[in-house]
Amino acid sequence: MKPLEGVKILSIEQYGAGPFATLHLADLGAEVIKIEDPSTGGEVSRSVVPYAEHGDSLFFQTFNRNKKSITLNLKSSEGIEMFRELTKHADAVFNNLRGDVPEKLGITYQALKDVNPKIVTCTLSGFGTSGSRKADPAYDYLLQAMLGHMSLTGEPGGPPTKYGISIIDFSTGMMGALALMIGIFQSRIHGLGCDVDISMFDTAAWELTYLATWHLTKGYEPPRTANSAHPALVPSQLFPTKDGHLIVMCNKEKFFPILCELLGAPELAADELFKDFTARFHNKELLIPQLIALFQNEDTATWLERLRGKVPVAPVNSVEQALQEPLIKEREMIVDVEHPHFEQLKMLGQPIKLSTFQPQYHAGPALGAHNDEIYGKMLQLTSSDLAILREKGIV
Repeated sequence: MKPLEGVKILSIEQYGAGPFATLHLADLGAEVIKIEDPSTGGEVSRSVVPYAEHGDSLFFQTFNRNKKSITLNLKSSEGIEMFRELTKHADAVFNNLRGDVPEKLGITYQALKDVNPKIVTCTLSGFGTSGSRKADPAYDYLLQAMLGHMSLTGEPGGPPTKYGISIIDFSTGMMGALALMIGIFQSRIHGLGCDVDISMFDTAAWELTYLATWHLTKGYEPPRTANSAHPALVPSQLFPTKDGHLIVMCNKEKFFPILCELLGAPELAADELFKDFTARFHNKELLIPQLIALFQNEDTATWLERLRGKVPVAPVNSVEQALQEPLIKEREMIVDVEHPHFEQLKMLGQPIKLSTFQPQYHAGPALGAHNDEIYGKMLQLTSSDLAILREKGIV
């Protein structure tokens, strides 16, 4: 039994955040049916470079495995009526369109409750389905900038810096998956559907967490820190070695004297200037240069062998090195997926692990690959019916 077997989700999704949300649900057994526009060649990420061919791409495959695809023109009245019929057989309608679009398309709970009062409609948008900016488009980098994340990232004196990956997209996607399942759970328990409103704006704001609490309560202004340092705990930062860099995090008092001993400088831990977190924070300009000098005496591998298991430490890996970490293999985080065009397709596996379930991975669907199956089962349409609809540009 798949954990989410029996959950059926109609998804009008595109690019990153939306497909990332439903990817987790599809991996865990939900039937995620992508609805794609037949007039545009389908979902935009099918053509994302650099690795795009045959109406498919490695970007698309990353976010759309284990899903099904149907084509349907939601800009036509006939297409909308077919969509409404499909919702009779679904648990949820998910989308990551602009915040003002779901109402215009008629895919909100208010528009669909007469067809299926248990339906859950979830919108993942840039700025939400309410408020003055609901009609504005949004992208990850914009939210990183707008919600203060870039102001915190980078070296002091340098320009504001974005994250190396689209972390707002992905974190909002995870929030969307959680919210959608909460809505479905509520519907199954209480028999009543609802709208679920998830936005990149709200998620990026929430991710300020304790910094926001400090600022709102005490007026705290977060400084940008050198060497990717923690804003309050010392030492907890990047250190250069002979041949690379390490992150060392003495985020508990017990780690600092252990670190000093292993660095060959136990006198630092005995110094009153560095006796505890408060002292080290106020005297970090004296302490950090001494630690930097000590770390530069050995290469990264030597420090890892000496410190690992005693002090929280990690190498600063490249992507190639990261994917070669032994734990990646031990945790079965790289999986092989059969694909008709991309030979030896490899990708990261599902991070949610249940003792009762082992995911099976299937390639993301070709455009409209499941038209016959879905329309046949859910709407009892025949191949002849679909041929007529195809000629009319409906599917």
